[in-house]
Amino acid sequence: MSGGSLGIRSGSYGSLEKQQLQLQNNGVSLIQSARKPPKTLKEKDRFFHWIFKFTGRKKVGMLFLFTISAAVFIWVLYVGKGEDSQEGNSVHNTSVNGNMSIGDSPSLIARANIMGFTTISVLPPPPPSYFLGYTLPSGHPCNSFTLPPPPADKKRTGPRPCPVCYLPMDEAIALVPKFPSPSPVLKNLTFIYEETLIRDGEFGGSDFGGFPTLRQRNESFDIRESMSVHCGFVRGTKPGRNTGFDMDEDDLLEMEQCHGVVVASAIFGNFDEINEPTNISDYSKETVCFLMFVDEETEKYLRSSGRLGTSKKIGLWRIIVAHNLPYTDARRTGKIPKLLLHRMVPNARYSIWLDGKLELVVDPYQILERFLWRKNATFAISKHYRRFDVFVEAEANKAAGKYGNASIDFQIDFYKNEGLTPYTEAKLPLISDVPEGCVIVREHVPISNLFTCLWFNEVDRFTSRDQISFSTVRDKLLSRVDFHFLMFLDCERRNFVVQKYHRDILERLAAPVDVALSPPPPVETLPEKVVRRGPGRRGRDRRPGSRRHRKVVAGGRDINMEANYTVLFV
Repeated sequence: MSGGSLGIRSGSYGSLEKQQLQLQNNGVSLIQSARKPPKTLKEKDRFFHWIFKFTGRKKVGMLFLFTISAAVFIWVLYVGKGEDSQEGNSVHNTSVNGNMSIGDSPSLIARANIMGFTTISVLPPPPPSYFLGYTLPSGHPCNSFTLPPPPADKKRTGPRPCPVCYLPMDEAIALVPKFPSPSPVLKNLTFIYEETLIRDGEFGGSDFGGFPTLRQRNESFDIRESMSVHCGFVRGTKPGRNTGFDMDEDDLLEMEQCHGVVVASAIFGNFDEINEPTNISDYSKETVCFLMFVDEETEKYLRSSGRLGTSKKIGLWRIIVAHNLPYTDARRTGKIPKLLLHRMVPNARYSIWLDGKLELVVDPYQILERFLWRKNATFAISKHYRRFDVFVEAEANKAAGKYGNASIDFQIDFYKNEGLTPYTEAKLPLISDVPEGCVIVREHVPISNLFTCLWFNEVDRFTSRDQISFSTVRDKLLSRVDFHFLMFLDCERRNFVVQKYHRDILERLAAPVDVALSPPPPVETLPEKVVRRGPGRRGRDRRPGSRRHRKVVAGGRDINMEANYTVLFV
């Protein structure tokens, strides 16, 4: 548009009429000139002059502008609706300058670009991904696998292993879940830290585990989305650092680097020999953390025997020495790495716990596939080989002198008041109330971490016999959420671990036998007396140090096919 046209728009109505009259006298029609296909620059100016003539009048100009605006608005709606319908009514959100969203049809995006906006496609956040289990292909040998009948060897006494269908290593590794299993209800689990211990309403507990009140104990079983519970290490900001059960900084750093699978064990009081795992694949040797926790007494023996050097390794085991042990009882101390392993290896996904007397003879990935991933479980433990009732287990512990009888009775009475009843078939599909707790296979998700925290709190509050408190914690959690819990047969556990003797028994077996160099003197007997051999010693009259074990038989028969594989120790 030329400067003359701008001058016309700002000039008087009289000058505009004169120019219009002059154009008409020259025989040029505004409408005709607008309809001619070829338009020169001068003709375009004349067309705008005609528009400005009428827009200068208020009513006509307003009506003219309103008509044009309405036409443009209707055209935009018609075109946009048609394009959206052609795309199957599929609308994706598009962010415009981060403050507004429009449909991503091409016409609207083009108009937004013309207006100077920048369009950025924003997709809704994907739902959280979880591992929901799998089934093996039809026809796979493990789908049709059943336990064979037990061997008919009456000379073999005691519980025995049974066959287990493991996948080959390459198949097990290929099935490692890419995502964690879901944790029902509970999503965020934190742990209580007390710089100054609170002893108000004290009812059991310790400086290491804290002194939670009965009210706090009951609230810890009320599953919520976010929870904070007592879980050992209460006096330090980081487990293993000025908390009791302290560890060296390089060991803490080493455990933080464990991001996958952990196999852990412990020996306190120099009670067992270290058993090195066998049949371990090269892949597991590179990716699995093998952690052996010991106390200073055990470390001293390992160094004096030459087994432990400066590398802190014995075979696959990384030896981690715990200082400032919070308990004098070695069995109770052993519950710390057994039940609180998730606190010491915070980045691990899976763990397998083994008591110090056990030797691992199957690859960890095959164990995890068989007892967790294939079963879609987050916590797996074997049942006791014979006993399945807590009351019978308590009597067995009292008879064997495993703990003070009064303490065991107090714990059982407390659980009875809370509703503990003897095990019956009404509890099926739970096959037992008593675990063989020397092996635990689990995934480190919030719900399984909560389970072991609360189980440890019972061990810290009452007796160290974790078989007694196990079913109470399990049943309280299962009554509120369906967390994926698996209890498998003890003969299956004995398939992937070999049970060894404790050190004191091994030393007695290895002791040389004294050989008499001369025959003993004859024993004089009176002829009128006949010496008769009486019955062997029994019960309390048995000689000290006898290796015979007292039988404690559970009431009733076992409820599954494992009964044929289990025989009492004699």
